[in-house]
Amino acid sequence: MLTDPAVPSSVLVVMAHPDDAEFSAGGTIARWTSQGAHVTYCICTNGDKGTSNPDMDPREVARVREQEQRAAAAVLGVRDIVFLGHPDGTLQPTLELRRDIVRVIRQVRPEAVICPDPTRRYGAGFINHPDHRAVGEVTLDAIYPSARDPLVFPELRDEGLEPHKVLQTYIANATDPNCVVDIAPSLETKIRALIEHRSQVTEERLRDFLPKRSAEVGQRFGLQYAEAFHRIELS
Repeated sequence: MLTDPAVPSSVLVVMAHPDDAEFSAGGTIARWTSQGAHVTYCICTNGDKGTSNPDMDPREVARVREQEQRAAAAVLGVRDIVFLGHPDGTLQPTLELRRDIVRVIRQVRPEAVICPDPTRRYGAGFINHPDHRAVGEVTLDAIYPSARDPLVFPELRDEGLEPHKVLQTYIANATDPNCVVDIAPSLETKIRALIEHRSQVTEERLRDFLPKRSAEVGQRFGLQYAEAFHRIELS
């Protein structure tokens, strides 16, 4: 088990919804930005279904959630965000979505990418959102081989976007973690970032849930608080 890997110089975080990055890897992102990493978010949906109020206008939900995402990212030291704007709840692992993500990879040219685990369908007390699974599958396919190979999506080269090889992939909430990051120094920052998602969560709930969840992960690896990943080093 690798603990506290070397901080990548540049990181692209690809997630389905506003707030996914903070829940999945907020402590790690906070630590890495504090140590000089340049982190960019790619949020695939506009989060327009993220309400229990049937009378809400989805366009207003999307507007609020984008504002919340920008505020949360800023708490973690993230300034660059790409919003792909796909409708919430309907993502599929299509070639079109893969092209969108390849485009962002070739624009950002990150050393490392963080994405969801496409194989995680359920666990104790939860069913994983299908958007999460779709984004994980498409992002891995985008990293290898599509972003790397010049003849894949030749239209992107016509846009001036040359191939790029990602060197490390961190799969968040993985079923088989092999890498852990100590987030004891950054747990409070993660909580403060998630508080910005006011339409989705309450501070009271976060301050109860997040320390418990981070401690459960950390206990498995001898740490007080942790986030775990499956790390792939690409040769």
